[in-house]
Amino acid sequence: MKKALVIINIGTPDQPEKKAVKRYLTEFLNDGLVIDIPWLLRKILVNLIIIPFRVSKSTSLYKRLWTKEGSPLLSYQTNLANKLDEKLGAEVDVFSAMRYGNPSIKSVFNQVKKGNYDEVVVLPMYPQYATSTTLSTELKVKEVVQELNLDVNIRFIEQFYNHPSFIKTFTAKIKDCDFDSYDHIIFSYHGLPERQVNKIHPGIESPTCSCHIQMPEHGKMCYKATCYETTRLMAKELGIDNSFYSVSFQSRLSKNWLTPFTDHNIEELLKKGNKRILVVAPAFVTDCLETIVEIGFEYKRDFIQNGGEQLKLVESLNDDDLWADTIIEIAELN
Repeated sequence: MKKALVIINIGTPDQPEKKAVKRYLTEFLNDGLVIDIPWLLRKILVNLIIIPFRVSKSTSLYKRLWTKEGSPLLSYQTNLANKLDEKLGAEVDVFSAMRYGNPSIKSVFNQVKKGNYDEVVVLPMYPQYATSTTLSTELKVKEVVQELNLDVNIRFIEQFYNHPSFIKTFTAKIKDCDFDSYDHIIFSYHGLPERQVNKIHPGIESPTCSCHIQMPEHGKMCYKATCYETTRLMAKELGIDNSFYSVSFQSRLSKNWLTPFTDHNIEELLKKGNKRILVVAPAFVTDCLETIVEIGFEYKRDFIQNGGEQLKLVESLNDDDLWADTIIEIAELN
């Protein structure tokens, strides 16, 4: 069989300039699965309030993020796709796309169409399933496939939070940081509005949902539950006690997002005398604005200014060889 692998990440502006950032935010925030409120209200909120007030600040953050290779998210994923292509050889062709921005899903599937493949494996690069990321990506792929009249077997991989190789590959990064020399480890995940989590559990409010305490069968599609399960599996691999680590959520837009908040968690830990903190972000397989700038710069700056000694971010998987091997296992292409 002739196969293709398409890895898809969230996206990035083309340049750290206002015009490019506005174009990216407009596409991203107008997605009804990202801001899941009625259409008209979303259009008014996003296009007349959020974007006009957010573009300047976001542009300055992207300027801090940018390197000589460009956006880390794009450069790391491009390198990773090249490594995968080399490792898989002639048996599988590898493509890289972004849900928002470039290279777009449509442009990539135009290339896929020319390949006349028997099977296309689509791997959204989000370890934990969420409607605003995984489902949005799946629906966009299906929309493009239908638009292009592409007759091919598509195999989606919806999440891999508990895949043994993913756990081992990420914990290897933690071990490289001499983790037991720190006072505490924070496992920080991207936040979500509580209402999005509630939709997975009709009738159960997320603050009272017990999925994060022990993973039940129905909790496997619950973002909150899979974040906590990811942490438990990594803690077991590291051999650490639950008093040595905590789970929290970052990048919130309001108080009605998943708690505890990572910045508040850091503050409380410092008050309790934890001067050296290691932060792990297992929701991000590629370093980006939320890891490099939010954790590695903003949280670290505030921590040091308030009396902390060291706050270190564990580098993500990025374009490591071991991560490429792990993706091949997750995609069942080995």
